[in-house]
Amino acid sequence: MKNGKREFGVFLPIANGGWIISENAPTLDGSYRQNREAAILADEIGLDFIMSMGKWRGFGGKTDHWGTTLESVTMMAGIAEVTKKAKLIATVHTLLQNPAVAAKMIATLDQISGGRAGLNIVSGSFKDEFDQMGAWDDTLNHDDRYEYAEEWTTLVRRLWSEESVSFDGKFFQFKECVSEPKPVSKPRPYMICAGNSERGLRFTVRNTDACFIGGRDLADTREISRLAKRIAAEYETSIKSFCMCTVITAETDSDAQALANYYRAGVDEGAVKGMMRSYGIDPDGRDNPMVVRARNAFMTQTAIGTPETCRREIEKLLVEGELDGVMLIFPDYVEGLTTFGKEILPALKGVFA
Repeated sequence: MKNGKREFGVFLPIANGGWIISENAPTLDGSYRQNREAAILADEIGLDFIMSMGKWRGFGGKTDHWGTTLESVTMMAGIAEVTKKAKLIATVHTLLQNPAVAAKMIATLDQISGGRAGLNIVSGSFKDEFDQMGAWDDTLNHDDRYEYAEEWTTLVRRLWSEESVSFDGKFFQFKECVSEPKPVSKPRPYMICAGNSERGLRFTVRNTDACFIGGRDLADTREISRLAKRIAAEYETSIKSFCMCTVITAETDSDAQALANYYRAGVDEGAVKGMMRSYGIDPDGRDNPMVVRARNAFMTQTAIGTPETCRREIEKLLVEGELDGVMLIFPDYVEGLTTFGKEILPALKGVFA
């Protein structure tokens, strides 16, 4: 995958703290103002997509990381009015929204945006945020939740294309259900799902256009991407694979590394443990890759250095990771997107023309 076009997007700071769990990171407050500003910049510099996650409860700690967050679909409707070209990918949790409701929400976003809506499907996520509202079903295991998501997604897609839908499934029963208007996008809005397990990848390949993956390191990311492509070949279809990357730039490599180390030094241990408990992982587990990464403050792959160094790192990530795109994260979105647009993106687009 050395040649060929790649896609570049941004993960909006819809929740306070963003993707760096640190007391020393720049302030991201989860406000619409910050998200709007970031989205406008992302659209202006020519990013391919803008995405926001769905989050309903934070992780505590000194920073109350992700304790303040906007709702994804309604926020993206506002973003649609101030952007022009980028795809707008909103997140919906299958356990929280009836598929008929979700189908109409995304169709509405698609109309507002002029056919730029996308749907990120989340089948599980953090137990605590669902438990607090009585929405977590302990009878469903990991694979069961994907079976639930299969029915859910089938219904959403059918409602986007059929006059009425009748369905008698294991989890849903629809009786001549209607949903108008249909989406503007043809054949339908863009769809993605995140997950690393084989079961999750099989769901993603069968139902969506792209998978977001995240390995312990570059080699692990490559293996997951390869697995997704093998599964797609098995089903005689195709799938794109993306991962997240936090970009930290400075005038020199040493300055950028010093900044990253400053963020690491301020890691919010309480929030990290809260995240692990919510996800059902032993907070004191030392060998879990999620624990290792989060304990270093950064929750994603990183590119740290001068703009040129970051460009090389992102190029390496895309090529050696055998990825079709990357979703970018910044400590300061205005500063980061401005630098990325001027000094990094043009060169990357030249490489992946």
